[in-house]
Amino acid sequence: MYQRFILPRLLNALSDTPVVVLQGARQTGKSTLAQMLVAHDFPAAYLSFDSLTTLTAVQQDPVGFIQGLRDKSIILDEVQRVPDVFLAIKAEVDTHRKPGRFLLTGSANALFLPRLADALVGRIEVLTLYPLASGEIQGQNSDFLQMAFTGKLPAPKQIAAERPEIIARALRGGYPEVLARPNPERQRDWFDSYITMLLQRDVRDLAQIHGLSELPLLLSLIAARTTASLNVSDLARAAKIPVTTLNRYLTLLQATFIVQLIPMWSSNLSSRLAKAPKLLLNDSGLLAHLDGFTLSQLENTPTAVGMLLENFVGMELVKLASWETGRPQVFCFRTHDQKEVDYVLQDRRGKIVGVEVKAASAVVPADLHGLRALAELTGKRFACGVVLYAGDQIIPFGAQLYAVPISALWRKLGE
Repeated sequence: MYQRFILPRLLNALSDTPVVVLQGARQTGKSTLAQMLVAHDFPAAYLSFDSLTTLTAVQQDPVGFIQGLRDKSIILDEVQRVPDVFLAIKAEVDTHRKPGRFLLTGSANALFLPRLADALVGRIEVLTLYPLASGEIQGQNSDFLQMAFTGKLPAPKQIAAERPEIIARALRGGYPEVLARPNPERQRDWFDSYITMLLQRDVRDLAQIHGLSELPLLLSLIAARTTASLNVSDLARAAKIPVTTLNRYLTLLQATFIVQLIPMWSSNLSSRLAKAPKLLLNDSGLLAHLDGFTLSQLENTPTAVGMLLENFVGMELVKLASWETGRPQVFCFRTHDQKEVDYVLQDRRGKIVGVEVKAASAVVPADLHGLRALAELTGKRFACGVVLYAGDQIIPFGAQLYAVPISALWRKLGE
């Protein structure tokens, strides 16, 4: 059993919000976390719509089903399978409004379920559970983001981590079932089954059609383009499907949390929305499986190592941000003259942290060009810029600029 660091935020939401949605990709641990809540912090009745009996009951009479659970706190698992239940939940909450009335879990993004969003606006808080972060696997919550937003990192400081260990972490990813299988062949078998279930059940159920034969190829093409800017026309040509169809499939893959689009940072919101986002897969282990990466192969393929680690770090930042107090958003950055920063985090105060990812064990001044451009553009909003690299020392590179080991993402820096 892994400690999930989003738990305090989840309990806070249940303390003052009638309906809380815990969403995330299949097999990330939503049901396990919900059942743990029942046993310890949140006594509630637990019902899963993966049960045929429960599913049939709610489909026959959603209102009667919900009314029959009155005066209890209820956890409804895989709620996206019965969208008709949302209006019944709204009616019940409006009649008997109290905090923590319903905890809904689902493998589809609430933003892509119009009936959920329309029915429960003003009554709902949505949290996302990703595959395990490295800190959750390690059992230690990193303070990297907290310290980065202060603008001060402890330097010089040594943080033990070997480059092969970092690559091995990225290859393994964060799905709990994969971590339970030390045999690489068994891990590959699990990923094969997972992809089949995902595409044949979750995506097709959400689309409500069965002719999505292009999706396996599309997922492989996305994996080959991970960490690049999304080029819809190029991807549509490679998949041999119309752009309109591609956009629909991308929406389905986002809705099931497999594809993560990182928007381009800009101080202007409309400009930000107009720029092509960066493509990530939700798990570096899934990426490695789709691209056929192995540890021995990566030793002689620097480009592949760079892509894998950039995806790994990007998702680690997304996970850390999901429970961070300041709720930072994750972006990427590129100037017209092609100065780039792999990831930009912006908190609610507007403070900016830039993060560049390098697979090398050393950092050179050229690695900070994009961070310097970001600092110049954002001025006083710039908290610090960091090059996360495969070394073991935090080293200052001038005012508010640092080289920091990637292992800082699962270590305590303030100790």
